[in-house]
Amino acid sequence: MSNKAKQRFAIIAGVIVLIVVFKILELDRFLSLSYLKSSQESFAGLYSRHRVMVIGAYMLIYVLVTALSLPGAAVLTLAGGALFGLLVGTVVISFASTIGATLACLFSRFLLRDWVQKRFGDKLKTINLGIENEGAFYLFTMRLIPAFPFFVINLLMGLTRMRLFTFYWVSQVGMLAGTIVYVNAGKELAKIDSLSGILSPGLIISFVILGLFPITGRKLMGWYRAKKGISREDSGNEKPMG
Repeated sequence: MSNKAKQRFAIIAGVIVLIVVFKILELDRFLSLSYLKSSQESFAGLYSRHRVMVIGAYMLIYVLVTALSLPGAAVLTLAGGALFGLLVGTVVISFASTIGATLACLFSRFLLRDWVQKRFGDKLKTINLGIENEGAFYLFTMRLIPAFPFFVINLLMGLTRMRLFTFYWVSQVGMLAGTIVYVNAGKELAKIDSLSGILSPGLIISFVILGLFPITGRKLMGWYRAKKGISREDSGNEKPMG
């Protein structure tokens, strides 16, 4: 067995162990809205006494949950809003969620991409080319539209050739609006009965429009250049985003 195969086996085994422990100990009960609401006062008292420790522990838990694609990120975001307030909560959660998402993307890439590329390489050529040219725009759009599950985007992007740094910064920017909405909702935690009520239809439509705007503008510019016979070089050596 090669060193790379051993590393993959070790990572897979570690991930499986963590998920099994999570399920056996029923840790998901601590990531429920009801538990969060009932424990809000005790968490607030702990935070007032040990701010740095609580922030550090919170970020570690958030990163692990998102990196392992476990359920509970939305509830954790509400908890961050309730504990830290809008400003601190947004900063802490923005970095924790993006780091966790990037680790999930990295796991997917390290464990699955070679196999997927070998098996479906011909079918993925067009996708890889599109990701190389406009991947950042597509990722930004998906991050803003709630219809695309957070963990699915992380895993799928890991199968592409998108640079990890591009994935990181586009994800951080793209998820910021949604993060602010959930953190702000967390400030009124006692009034929240379900996660589905946080995003109103109007807010979802706004996210969709905001997400589609960059890629629509890029497509329109490409159509205009093609119609006028203007190359990228003639238009100022424009480079793809990311």
